[in-house]
Amino acid sequence: MMNIVSNMLLNLVRRMDPEDAHRLALDALMLGLGGGSGSGRDDPALSVRAMGLRFPNPIGIAAGFDKNAQVIRPLARIGFGFVEAGTVTPLPQEGNPRPRLFRLTEDRAIINRMGFNNQGIDKFVVRMARLHRLPAKGTGAGAKVPVGANLGINKNGADPERDYPRLVGRVKHHADYIVLNLSSPNTPGLRDLQQADRLQAILQAIGEAHPDRPPLLVKLAPDLARDDIGPVIEAVIAGGAQGVTVTNTTISRPDGLRSPHAGESGGLSGRPLRPLAESVLREVAQIAAGRLTLVACGGIETGADIVDRVRAGADLVQLYSAFAYEGPGIVRRLKRETVRALNAEGFETLADAKGTA
Repeated sequence: MMNIVSNMLLNLVRRMDPEDAHRLALDALMLGLGGGSGSGRDDPALSVRAMGLRFPNPIGIAAGFDKNAQVIRPLARIGFGFVEAGTVTPLPQEGNPRPRLFRLTEDRAIINRMGFNNQGIDKFVVRMARLHRLPAKGTGAGAKVPVGANLGINKNGADPERDYPRLVGRVKHHADYIVLNLSSPNTPGLRDLQQADRLQAILQAIGEAHPDRPPLLVKLAPDLARDDIGPVIEAVIAGGAQGVTVTNTTISRPDGLRSPHAGESGGLSGRPLRPLAESVLREVAQIAAGRLTLVACGGIETGADIVDRVRAGADLVQLYSAFAYEGPGIVRRLKRETVRALNAEGFETLADAKGTA
C-alpha cells in the first residue's frame, strides 16, 4: 500500500514546479510515505568498507536533497547505503531568486542555481543530535547507515579559514563523515577555494582546530582544468583529508542538449554530466593511487554505471538527478542491477571490481 501511495505522489510531483515538487517530496518522506522499497538485508556482495566505516551498499544520496537534515532516517529506510545531508552554512540564507531549479526532461538532467538555501547550522545540528541519541557512535547517527554532513559558506560575510573549522566543530560529534563543498557554481568565489594553496590552508585550519574529527572529504568540480587536478589532489592529501567526491555539477553545456531550459545558468547534473564526471574520476583515481576514498557522483542511472565507476576507482557512488526523476524505487533497482552487472563481468563482490578498469 505504501508503495502505491509513493508512486501516486511521484506522478503528482512530476507535474509540479521542480522546487515545489522537492518540498512535497520532503514532506512525504517526513510523513513516512517513501515506501518500503529498500527494506531487507543487502546482498553481501555490495558491502563496502571505507574511511573506517561499513556501508551496507555503495549507493548514497548526494547533498542537496536533504539540505536541513530533515529526512535522514526515511532516506535510509528507502535503502540507501549512506545519506549525506546539507549543504549547510553557518547562517540561514534564502539562496538565489526563483525560479532556480529546472528539469531538462528531454535530457534526463537538472539545472540548479539554488545558492545554498538552507536553515543554517543551528537547526541542522539539533536534528543531527536527535538522530544520534539512539544507537552508539559509528552506526550512522541513528539511521543505521553512515551519515555525512556537507558544509558550505554563506554568500555574504564569509571567511573560509574561519567558517569551515567552526562548521566542522559543530557537526563532528554527530556525523560519520564530513564533506567540504568548495565546488558549487552558485556561490560567487566558492570554486576559487579549490586552488591548491587555498585548499591546503583551509584543511590545515581544520586539522589544527579539530584533530579528533571524523573522516573529511572535499567535493570537487568537474570543470577543474586538467593541469590543476594533480595539485588539488596532493593538497587534499597533504591537508589530511581522507577522500574526495567526484564530481559536483558542471557549468559546461554538452552538445546535444534538447530541453528548452538548456540555456539556464547554474549547475548541470544528470545524464549529460556522466562522461565528464567519469573522465575526471579516472584521472583523480590515477593521481590518488589508493591514498584517498573516492565517491563518484554525476549521471549514475544503472547498476552498470555503478560497476563502471567502481572499476574506474570509486569506493562509493551518489545519486541525485536519477533519484529525482525515478523516486524511491530506483534504489532497489540499482542494487539488483549492480549484483547482476558484477556477475556478468566475473566479479563476486564490489571489492573484487575496485580499480580493475
